[in-house]
Amino acid sequence: MTRSLVVTADDLGLTAGVNEAVRRAHVDGVVTATSLLAVGTAFDDAARVLRDHPTLELGAHLALVGEDPPLLSAREVPTLVEHRTGRFPLGYRTVVARGLAGRIDPDDVRRELAAQLERVQGVGVPVTHLDTHQHTHLWPVVGRVVTELAVGAGIGAVRLPRSHARGVTGAGVGVLGRGLHRRLRRAGLTTTDDHAGLDEAGAMDEDRWVATLTAAAARGARTLEVNAHPGVAHDPDAGRFAWGYRWADELAALTSPRTRAHVDACGYVLTGFTGLAATAAPDAGGRP
Repeated sequence: MTRSLVVTADDLGLTAGVNEAVRRAHVDGVVTATSLLAVGTAFDDAARVLRDHPTLELGAHLALVGEDPPLLSAREVPTLVEHRTGRFPLGYRTVVARGLAGRIDPDDVRRELAAQLERVQGVGVPVTHLDTHQHTHLWPVVGRVVTELAVGAGIGAVRLPRSHARGVTGAGVGVLGRGLHRRLRRAGLTTTDDHAGLDEAGAMDEDRWVATLTAAAARGARTLEVNAHPGVAHDPDAGRFAWGYRWADELAALTSPRTRAHVDACGYVLTGFTGLAATAAPDAGGRP
């Protein structure tokens, strides 16, 4: 059986080094798509990379967390920011906690993410898919807004994150993922039958790539997205991110002949989101 594989490089626009790594992972490796961070400090350089490489599919990497401030002012989106700094909270756990407490205003989410999407669309390259920084659209309030933005903008695909880990995280992602999947299916949006990259974030070296593709092929899904985080070694602008990501190892894996050969060995054909037919995964918990 022929299977379709979308390899997405996240965090384009985070730093100039990340932009260069994404470019190399596309030109010399297996990356077929990327997701642009509208709030990233290297956004303008990322736009140049995209215009120079029209075969690299563009998605919007919508952010409600991270090291950078929102596009809108803290006064415009007060439920999304830390009041002391006016910046987004650092991680998804804060979004979950605020969501559970009913302290996220959907209108704030809509205003900020619409502004981010508009900035990405302004690059002048077609936007083929949406996803979110740290997969916050798994949370229902955010997922609803992302779905509405995709439909309103005529963007046909949204990432459906999966976790194949055992334990609380895997179970939580499974429950939230099933809800998101139902929402995407009702809206007629394309996603993939399977996904990897959440469990492996920042650690997708060559051995992990081989293991991930082998496991995904064994699950038998027709379509798979793997999101990765390539970067360059000794990036001077990446020091402020205390994520522990092995960006350079991920770039090496994405450009490795071994990785490319294993894609073929597992029966995958590299494609972008525009190469996928609208699909409804039978089980958003990761069991196709």
